Amino acid sequence: MTDPQTCPDDSEPGGYAAARLRLLHQGALTGPPRRAALARLTDQWLGALLGETRGVALVAVGGYGRGELSPRSDLDVLLLHDGTADISKIAAIADRVWYPVWDMGLALDHSVRTPAEARRTAAGDLKVHLGLLDARHLAGDEELTAALRTTAYADWRAQAPARLAELRELGEERIRHQGELRFLLEPDLKEARGGLRDATALRAVAASWLADAPRAGLERARAHLLDVRDALHLTTGRATDRLALQEQDQVAAVLGLPDADGLLHGVYEAARTVSYAADVTWREVGRVLRARSARPRLRRILGGRGGRGGFVEVERLSLADGVVEQDGEAVLARTARPEHDPVLALRAAAAAAQAGLPLSPHAVRRLAASAGPMPQPWPADAREQLVTLLGAGPPTVPVWEALEAEGIVSRLLPEWEHVRCRPQRNAVHRWTVDRHLVETAARAAALTRRVGRPDLLLVAALLHDIGKGLPGDHSVTGEALARDVARRIGFGAADTDVLATLVRHHLLLIDTATRRDLADPATVRTVTDAVTDTATLELLHALTEADALATGPAAWSAWRASLVADLVRRAAAALAGGAEEEPHAPGPPAPEALRLAADALRTGGPVLTLESRPEGMGPAENGAPAPVGMELRIAVPDQPGVLPAAAGVLALHRLTVRTADLRAVDGALLLSWRVAAEYGSPPGAARLRNDLVRALDGSLDVPGRLAEREAAYSRRRRGMVPAPPSVTVAAAASHGATVLEVRAQDEPGLLHRIGRALDQAGVWVRSARVSTLGASAVDAFYVTAPDGAALTPRAASAVARAMEEALGG
Repeated sequence: MTDPQTCPDDSEPGGYAAARLRLLHQGALTGPPRRAALARLTDQWLGALLGETRGVALVAVGGYGRGELSPRSDLDVLLLHDGTADISKIAAIADRVWYPVWDMGLALDHSVRTPAEARRTAAGDLKVHLGLLDARHLAGDEELTAALRTTAYADWRAQAPARLAELRELGEERIRHQGELRFLLEPDLKEARGGLRDATALRAVAASWLADAPRAGLERARAHLLDVRDALHLTTGRATDRLALQEQDQVAAVLGLPDADGLLHGVYEAARTVSYAADVTWREVGRVLRARSARPRLRRILGGRGGRGGFVEVERLSLADGVVEQDGEAVLARTARPEHDPVLALRAAAAAAQAGLPLSPHAVRRLAASAGPMPQPWPADAREQLVTLLGAGPPTVPVWEALEAEGIVSRLLPEWEHVRCRPQRNAVHRWTVDRHLVETAARAAALTRRVGRPDLLLVAALLHDIGKGLPGDHSVTGEALARDVARRIGFGAADTDVLATLVRHHLLLIDTATRRDLADPATVRTVTDAVTDTATLELLHALTEADALATGPAAWSAWRASLVADLVRRAAAALAGGAEEEPHAPGPPAPEALRLAADALRTGGPVLTLESRPEGMGPAENGAPAPVGMELRIAVPDQPGVLPAAAGVLALHRLTVRTADLRAVDGALLLSWRVAAEYGSPPGAARLRNDLVRALDGSLDVPGRLAEREAAYSRRRRGMVPAPPSVTVAAAASHGATVLEVRAQDEPGLLHRIGRALDQAGVWVRSARVSTLGASAVDAFYVTAPDGAALTPRAASAVARAMEEALGG
């Protein structure tokens, strides 16, 4: 090593200081090249300070070890010695290095240890061990540094299960205190979730050889956060990681950005990339560790090395067509072909969210790389899957973020780019605009039992702030965007108008209720002039609550809820004038249905037809999205138990009921169904008829078979708690029957359970209209007493309560 007295000027304190100032304030370098140049300059200076030594090495650790020196970064340095020299000599060497650094006013994190001491310290201090993983030789005995690195990595890999658990626990504790970087107006660039500390943790996980982080964009995101921290240090002249509001415009200017919003947008984008990589990586760590712990058990059970040839088939449970569960994730089936199935991305996401599972990053990358373009307008199945995804509640959020991470959301909804990672400079808001929209949909999922069109509520929740980030009033701009989106995803004209109204007036109820006199008729007219029917008012009420709950705790309270409810009650009363028609009443049966009924009466048994139905592109006649799949018609001589038997047989064959129509005609029951296979090929008509005959005569145990299926289905729905079912009596909805409206989470066997509950209540179902909107079932049953008369109000209420109990409400 060169003697300090013969170093170039830049190696002496004055020379180093001048060179450092030139590099930071006058040089052309920025970003990673400047950080690397500052590290090289500091290496040269510290190496010269150490001088010629034997059995001693100067080692950079931590961020300095990675060669990433920000303007005000600490110098993390370890003086390593072999333990043969007198301690006073080692102290003198240390003073020779430390004091010039202190004299320069630089922050120094230093230690003096032998390799054995360094190893013991690392064993008891995770942060020390992490620092050693980035150890880099500066000067002195290179063999000491090389041996230290080798030992540090060997110990890390040997102790990985315990050390990684400790690392994750520390990270979770840090996040509890610091929050999520991408949602904070004054984030800590290092300590908050998605910040530099998490990026460093991912390097440590990779060093364990247990798992590796997704590489796409991660290094770029980390470099951007470091660039922002550099600019923050230069702006403030302090070693700070907190991006305070009053400094954001200056930091933005240093980085050549237009304003503080542009700065936060870039920071949030980077943090989102790091956060997603961390989620994926830690999930993979857990999977690997679980697999390791299970191997000895498998060997004991199967013998040898896991059975014949040591191979154990990984269990794969079907979730939807082309989607299976494997190792706690939703993955693509082996037969899935994304390039020929543009709806697969939404179907996989919906299946994952409904099952409460993460969507495999490998599956998302494959979908992003190979899925073909979505037809315009969307097929009805695509719209159904989007609504199903949004209706899953809190599990929707991580699945949506997985789609966002690979650009699938912006490809499906180009308008999303306006709101992605957009900050909201309002202390009331907890989230960025994009996350707020997804959170609103998750909140709205719990309110779907309150509305007749849950699909419109969920889509309106996703779009209500879509106009933010564009010039003008975001409600007005958003209305136009919502119309474009609604038409593109296949809603008809009437539904598009409703969605546009909800987006345009999503602030109407809360603003009016909290700022106007509710007793003033003009206040109510403000609402009824904008919302002209009770169904839309019902939707707007639920959207208002979901929006406020997703904003933050200060945006909704019992007082605000009561004011809004009072305003809605007054507006609904004003809109209720005039006679109401029977909204669910079916029209006359088709001629072919009458022919089936005649055949059933003639043969004394069920008659059915099953036809493939081209996928609908527009809305159905009742305004709901057009169903997809196959059309099944059944005629049966009128007898008890037809509805639960037919619905049970369909559930056993994994046929999902999209819509159903039941009516009694001349001594026969006619059932018209729109069904779709959950996955695989549908059964033939002959097989369905044979099983229906057995279900009606009692030789097929439909309840028992479905109970087994339901138990397996419930186990798979981790983390998802749907809103409870609701059964209400529709007052004055029919002159000759009692109308029971059922709103519930759609699931296998639901219609069978409804039919059994009605049978057990001793009522006759004269007709029914059943529709599935995403993950929600909205059904109406026209029932009578056995004598054909409508139920008394007391009897109707009792039946409704019994049905809620039977459905788990």
